[in-house]
Amino acid sequence: MRQEHVAGDKVLVDYSGKKIAIADLLTGEIREAEILVAVLEASGYTYAEATWTQTLSDWIGAHVRMFGFFGGVPRLIVPDNLKSGVNHASFYDPEINGSYGMMASHYAVGILPVRPRRPKDKAKVESGVRFAQTCILGRRQRQTFFSLAEANAAIAQALERINDHVIRRLGVSRRHLFEFAEWRLARVATDYHVEFKSFFYSVPHSLIRQQVDIRAT
Repeated sequence: MRQEHVAGDKVLVDYSGKKIAIADLLTGEIREAEILVAVLEASGYTYAEATWTQTLSDWIGAHVRMFGFFGGVPRLIVPDNLKSGVNHASFYDPEINGSYGMMASHYAVGILPVRPRRPKDKAKVESGVRFAQTCILGRRQRQTFFSLAEANAAIAQALERINDHVIRRLGVSRRHLFEFAEWRLARVATDYHVEFKSFFYSVPHSLIRQQVDIRAT
């Protein structure tokens, strides 16, 4: 996938501590899945998914799917000190799990775990976790899921509501903040290119010499 950076320098990632029940369609046996929540610091844009465990493979897999959801990567991941990702929590020199570190290197993203005994470091993700819990679990207490995919489809619908919900104090949604765009007027040159911040972009040749709107994200 493209290793482009998304709006917001940091994404805060944590498991919510809440579980979602999934029933075996044949036996009726109930198994509980974990819920991972990630919040982009700048916009509050939120991602969540259910995984069977908090083990390394599920932890890293969730990150890859998170990047796909965002359409790029942040510059920095700020995880809680989950053992799957952080071998040793430290204020000055945390030890990152080797596989987790290799994933970060592949996507050109840094990892900076929250500092031990510094609750303010993860206040925003905890706020996002609480909001996601209300939207994801609050309306589904009596709903029965029969597969992890079915649970995640319901979570995806909840994420639509979370990210499209208008934040009262700002008057805009998380999606709006995430997808912030800058508009400019420009005139198309004879080589059918327009300039934006010293970069040139081609447009249909039929627009030569016309004034156009540029939307830059």
